[in-house]
Amino acid sequence: MSRDADNADDGALFRDAVADARPLRAARVDLRPPPPPPRPVQAERDRAEVLEALLDLPPDPAAMETGEELIYQRAGVQRRVMQRLRRGHYLPAAHLDLHGLTRRQAYAEVVHFLADCRRRRLSCVRIVHGKGRGSNHRGPVLKGAVDQWLRLRDEVLAFASAPPGDGGTGAVYVLLRKPKGRS
Repeated sequence: MSRDADNADDGALFRDAVADARPLRAARVDLRPPPPPPRPVQAERDRAEVLEALLDLPPDPAAMETGEELIYQRAGVQRRVMQRLRRGHYLPAAHLDLHGLTRRQAYAEVVHFLADCRRRRLSCVRIVHGKGRGSNHRGPVLKGAVDQWLRLRDEVLAFASAPPGDGGTGAVYVLLRKPKGRS
């Protein structure tokens, strides 16, 4: 028998074997990975623009206190608590020193520091911003920036310039809101 005859016999045998076969109706399976969850791209861009504006613009003199002392309290913070904060009755559990940093570097450090303090459930911390003596004629750059940044943070209940022995008007004591959840 020749090779062509063997192939013809094999083909005939196969057709006979599958003559009664019918195609199965199977559901198609999508093998593509699921798409990633949607991202609020425009909201992210808006936040980035606000951050850029905060970092690039000089502090608003109208937003700062008229004297050298920084003081702020969110609605609901008792007057007695502010008195105790200003007098140094609350011992800071951590501190951050911003000396020598640019505005952008300082902002990143403040954000990271506050997140870490919140994670550690600290209630009073100290941020040293300096008195601006190295800022030439512009005045204290980081002092005004820290004032603005802290006022915008939800976890900040209040802040006040530290007592003279702990940095005075070159540092602030910050009271933080306790995170909700575990005690």
